[in-house]
Amino acid sequence: MINKVKTLLYSGGLVIALTALAACTPAATPEPTAVPPTDVPATEAPAPTDMPATEAPAPTDAPMANASFLERAKAGEFKGTVVTMTGPFVDEDALKFNNAVAAFEEETGIDIQYEGSKEFEASIKIRVEGGDAPDIVDFPQPGLLANFVAGGYVVDVSSFLPEEKLAENYNQSWIDMSRMPGPDGDIISGVWHRAGNKSLVFYNKKAFDAAGYTVPETWDDMVALTQQIADDGDTAWCIGIESGAATGWVVTDWMEEIMLRTTSLENYDAWVSGELPFASPEVKAAAEKMAEIWFNDDYVYGGRESIVTTFIGDSPVGMFTDPPSCWFHKQASWITGFFGDDTLVAGEDYDFFYLPPIDSAYGKPVEVGGDIMAAFSDRDEVKAVMEFFATGASVENWVKAGGAISPHMDSSLDWYSNVVDRKVAEIMMNATSLRFDASDLMPGAVGAGSFWTEMTDYVSGATDLDTALANIDASWPK
Repeated sequence: MINKVKTLLYSGGLVIALTALAACTPAATPEPTAVPPTDVPATEAPAPTDMPATEAPAPTDAPMANASFLERAKAGEFKGTVVTMTGPFVDEDALKFNNAVAAFEEETGIDIQYEGSKEFEASIKIRVEGGDAPDIVDFPQPGLLANFVAGGYVVDVSSFLPEEKLAENYNQSWIDMSRMPGPDGDIISGVWHRAGNKSLVFYNKKAFDAAGYTVPETWDDMVALTQQIADDGDTAWCIGIESGAATGWVVTDWMEEIMLRTTSLENYDAWVSGELPFASPEVKAAAEKMAEIWFNDDYVYGGRESIVTTFIGDSPVGMFTDPPSCWFHKQASWITGFFGDDTLVAGEDYDFFYLPPIDSAYGKPVEVGGDIMAAFSDRDEVKAVMEFFATGASVENWVKAGGAISPHMDSSLDWYSNVVDRKVAEIMMNATSLRFDASDLMPGAVGAGSFWTEMTDYVSGATDLDTALANIDASWPK
């Protein structure tokens, strides 16, 4: 869903950021040439007696042969150049980003000039189409980036960083999600810098352990535990979807998670693009699977009728009453800020587990969010910075400071300073596949419109499932 944390905190707000351009062209490195003396024919120039002419060493100022742009940067070739950037990082996040790239700037002499903005979505279209784009832009919404790729504004990463090289440091799913259609065919639109994990189920660890319950490994195990909790006289699930104008996005998250666990990635991607209708058997089955839990009043605190009226931020609080009024809450890790008790300790008072798989044929998928860095300039120093962003080193200090999860294979779990971030990262590392939030990638009229409202009506009982799905399909832009 579209920047759901921000939407939650101030209803309906999409906060993404971009701005700034630099026009800084580095001095070109002269290419070595062999020019024969003007007074002697080239064929008559004698070779040195102690070395064949063909073995003469290259001039010392020649670029490193076969070196990557990142290696050339570390060798000092781009010292004194400037790379401009913009993105959503402001205030503390901007400080953490600048700290994360500081060592690279010192090592290479490249000045990364980052300017964050809270008005990204409103200004980026004007900036790019007006020829005033920065060198690199951070997009927390790949759907927005896709618009600029389609317009031919974005540099194809594979033109300077081969896909097989990317595959050494990313789960293939990250590469798949960066592939977008441009005017002349698909390109690799950027490299992923930070990531978020949404496939988490939180619970009151002390009460859970005291009750003798066991973390479920499969969806069937989870449903069986849900029934066991009901048999013990409690309701397992804390669910609320009210969020002002954004009411309903929690439903979309659950359906996306179930789609990833019950059908192929190809079908999921087709659903995102509009090729697989909402009225298809696959999507309808996902909604029905969700309803098996949501619409059972023995399973949800307050019953089905409370789901639409309970504010998302209030919904997990019941886990920490004594005794708990509900036991499980599915959400990304930011939800810990709404537990209602700042003294709760992760790993002691509460914990979380991976939302289990349903069909083993589809492995252990994870629904993710993330920031993708895209280049709008093809200067060599820009390519070097982009290659740097494709490594764990580019986010290491941010990870250590807290607030960032690395999608890179060369990152270490030892970097994480708290148990929540470390476990979130570990679940992501062990994923068999990854996909971005589908509603974030759909056209706004659907992903942040009819998908929310129609599914809210379905959950409330105001409409039936077939009608809701048909209405969503009818809203898709022609």
